[in-house]
Amino acid sequence: MAQVAVNPDEEVVLGEEFGHVRVITLNQPRRLNVISFNVVALLAKLLEKWEKDDEAKLILIKGSGRAFSAGGDLKMFYDGRNSKDSCLEVAYKMYWLCYHIHTYNKTQVALVHGISMGGGASLMVPMKFSVVTEKTVFSTPEASIGFHTDCSFSYILSHLPGHLGEFLGLTGARLNGAELVSAGLATHFVPSEKLAELENRLISLNSGEEKSVKSTIEEFSTRVPIDENSVLNKKAIIDECFSKDSVEEILQSFEAEASKEGNGWIVPFLKGLKRSSPTALKITLHSIREGRKQTLSECLKKEFRITINILRSVISGDVYEGIRAVTIDKDTATKWEPPTLEGVDAEKIKQVFQPFEQDLDLNVPTRDCFRWEGKYEDSTYAISK
Repeated sequence: MAQVAVNPDEEVVLGEEFGHVRVITLNQPRRLNVISFNVVALLAKLLEKWEKDDEAKLILIKGSGRAFSAGGDLKMFYDGRNSKDSCLEVAYKMYWLCYHIHTYNKTQVALVHGISMGGGASLMVPMKFSVVTEKTVFSTPEASIGFHTDCSFSYILSHLPGHLGEFLGLTGARLNGAELVSAGLATHFVPSEKLAELENRLISLNSGEEKSVKSTIEEFSTRVPIDENSVLNKKAIIDECFSKDSVEEILQSFEAEASKEGNGWIVPFLKGLKRSSPTALKITLHSIREGRKQTLSECLKKEFRITINILRSVISGDVYEGIRAVTIDKDTATKWEPPTLEGVDAEKIKQVFQPFEQDLDLNVPTRDCFRWEGKYEDSTYAISK
């Protein structure tokens, strides 16, 4: 076993080598393995090194403690609110990394135990194999804090059946392990008490051959039916409501369904929608809808633009208000600007989607031979610092 050197003051990511197997551990259990600047930099370094290493055949990724990853480090964004583009570098590096995770040339297995939310789930869903347990909890709750579905989720959610993607993106609905497998967002369900043994078996397998890896996982996996009350069993209502053209129409349709007998399950989702940032809801819906006709690269470039415009408060400072209310003051008393869906200017929403000048856009590789080029360090942003 060899351990790759990381920042000795804060080993936020551990990289271990066992024969032909490489293991990444997200190592901030007390912070639910949030994705910080250092985490992104270390993940990119390890994944590039191991993709180029002929001895590395299989990559495992897991989280320490009770979470896989709770997503982006919100305090990092909030602390940088008064400094111009303080988080541009980490955003650029994260979306660039997302492209490489989706297109990675070696077999990857995510062992997902506990919380897997927002950007944290981008280290789960795109993997060749993603293993979840009865304690896995997935959500994309960004609209509730004034942000948008990012880290490739405008692409992922837009490709789910029907209009489930809009439902998940707008409501931040939580899915458990069985639901993730059913929805196609994970590949296998393994009881939590067997997860450590599965990890050891995969290390002992010492191979990245897909059929062998799949067969090994299937020795431990079980088929777990989703609960009869699962939102996945509400497809007809979700498709009817979330196929509407606007957030206002979606809400109106959803409210009408909630008034019918037996549809009490809708009420908490309606409350959540009404508590979310009106601006963020409109951006999220537009982004997911665009994602249906965009490539992965186009989605990531779009998400980078939206994120930078949101962090720059180009049309609203809602993201900082949302973070303040949820994680800083924890009063949950958000004061959105504007406070209503009707007050959101459609032209301003279009503004955050406008392409940047070519040299300021996310540089996603276009050819395999150059796939690890386009790094932030070579971008106009870094050069002009």
